Amino acid sequence: MSDDLLQSLKAGVAELGLALSEAQLGQLLDYLALIQKWNKVYNLTAVRDPAEMLTHHLLDSLAIIRPLRQQLQGRAPADGQGFRLLDVGSGAGLPGVVIAICCPDIAVSCVDTVAKKATFIQQVALTLKLPNLKGLHARVENLDDHHDVVSSRAFASLADFVSWSREALAPAGLWLAMKGKHPADELAVLPAGVEVFHVEQLSVPGLDAERCIVWLRLSSSV
Repeated sequence: MSDDLLQSLKAGVAELGLALSEAQLGQLLDYLALIQKWNKVYNLTAVRDPAEMLTHHLLDSLAIIRPLRQQLQGRAPADGQGFRLLDVGSGAGLPGVVIAICCPDIAVSCVDTVAKKATFIQQVALTLKLPNLKGLHARVENLDDHHDVVSSRAFASLADFVSWSREALAPAGLWLAMKGKHPADELAVLPAGVEVFHVEQLSVPGLDAERCIVWLRLSSSV
């Protein structure tokens, strides 16, 4: 990876207000290199240019790290031991792998229905020495382990996302849905028992496009 990419990454990380170690920055760029390498065979992403991948994938995913940490602050893990996050329809591992690199205290599982994508995540965990990361080849609706956070990025409509992953969310857990423009139409048709408690606008360094996080949870009446 070129020094230009490293400098662009450092600048973006600084703009996002993140404090990452040199080792973590190296892991992020090594991850980018793995996507490029495996993309030739596995078609993980349509974005091919490294600089574009840095902005559209890495920085886009890094933009949620601070909001995620803020939401978990003061909360207790569902299992009493450590926070668990399930990244649904993870594909190349976005944002799951980025979360695993930046938040070594969170156990991240990336689930995808495509076996080769789950295999890629396992390879990333092995190559980057990330004991808190694993890839799962499964349908999310078949998972019933309780996670503190269930995340998605460009996965499905909000209604489908929360319906399919409901059994995988801890009773006091949070859904984190990465979206582009404010999804007013999707918010209007959420299933009963699910509520939006925050829509957070994001600013991604170098990306001139709308981004937001929709935070959801089970209604207190459920």
